[in-house]
Amino acid sequence: MQVALYQPEIPPNTGNVMRLCANTGAVLHLIKPLGFSIDDASLRRAGMDYREIAVIRVHESFDDFMVAIGSARVFALSTKAQRRYDSVRFEDNDVLLFGPESRGLPASVLDSLDAQHKLRLPMQPDSRSLNLSNAVAVVVYEAWRQTEFAGGA
Repeated sequence: MQVALYQPEIPPNTGNVMRLCANTGAVLHLIKPLGFSIDDASLRRAGMDYREIAVIRVHESFDDFMVAIGSARVFALSTKAQRRYDSVRFEDNDVLLFGPESRGLPASVLDSLDAQHKLRLPMQPDSRSLNLSNAVAVVVYEAWRQTEFAGGA
């Protein structure tokens, strides 16, 4: 499984996702520009010592990221999507793509993906969004559950 954060802005969220990826065996892709230095103290605090365990790949752009992942299926999470995340049958090498905290994924990224690969998490009608690291955790654990917690103990 793979997680991609497109232009993440808040170091503690990225640190939490880093820790989640280390604990689930997911590869973490960070797509620049980042809203912080990879050596940021708050990133280190949230990620604890998991930064040494997590597999992290940093990409200069979305295009570079797409080349690097090859033929892997990409599922973008967006409040604008119609399809619920739990309606997908996830596979081992799938990529779960999340946008920046303040604005979500841009239309150019969403438009580059098939409609069936755009997913949303259900929320109350008046809600805008979930915290990034919480949203990632919900979807990662569903995908990992579907793959029978491959590699887990």
